[in-house]
Amino acid sequence: MGLRADEAPFTLFPHEEGSLQTIDTLEQLEALYGKPLDTALLKVADHVTPQYAQFIEASPFLSFATSGPEGLDCSPRGDFPGFVRLADPKTLLMPDRRGNNRVDSLRNVIRDPRVALLFLVPGVANTLRVNGNATLSVDPELLASFAVDGKSPRSVVVVRVVEVYFQCARALMRSELWNPTKHVDPASLPTAGEMIACVSEGRAGGPEYDRTWAERAKATLW
Repeated sequence: MGLRADEAPFTLFPHEEGSLQTIDTLEQLEALYGKPLDTALLKVADHVTPQYAQFIEASPFLSFATSGPEGLDCSPRGDFPGFVRLADPKTLLMPDRRGNNRVDSLRNVIRDPRVALLFLVPGVANTLRVNGNATLSVDPELLASFAVDGKSPRSVVVVRVVEVYFQCARALMRSELWNPTKHVDPASLPTAGEMIACVSEGRAGGPEYDRTWAERAKATLW
């Protein structure tokens, strides 16, 4: 059983207001970091190359970032490897599977088409980044082509690629994300039911939420 949120120890970096030195201009930033290596710029393509396509086809998970009037959103998307389909070198198709039905990302796409995708492949330290512009399709034939167990997504996110490039392995190497000896015991963290109960002041969540979650998720996975 994990700690309740109100029991978790929080340590803030002690400082007086205005005492932290900050970078406020691009000139200051560039003076600190210098110029990127040529390879960091040359790896960028305006379309999905055959090599980048292999990465997308192997990926079962990505983070999907969007922007809208209320702010930013970044949500996880996962499915069978290759669930994001390459329609052509400039177009990606991603089914919108069942989730919490907040549709924050989709609300944003309708009002601001700019999106970013970060693909991960289990066991691989490099990641793949795609920036582009998205629309939502409800074309019946397209939806049916993504059906699983007879269940079609309610929409498909169509991403028009602006740029695509791989991100080097340093972040995943530092985090040891794929190292099983570094995996965290879920019991050491608050459960979903505990987190909901804390935020809602007991109006939702709790042990019953946790008890029924696995079956609920199984029944609504697609």
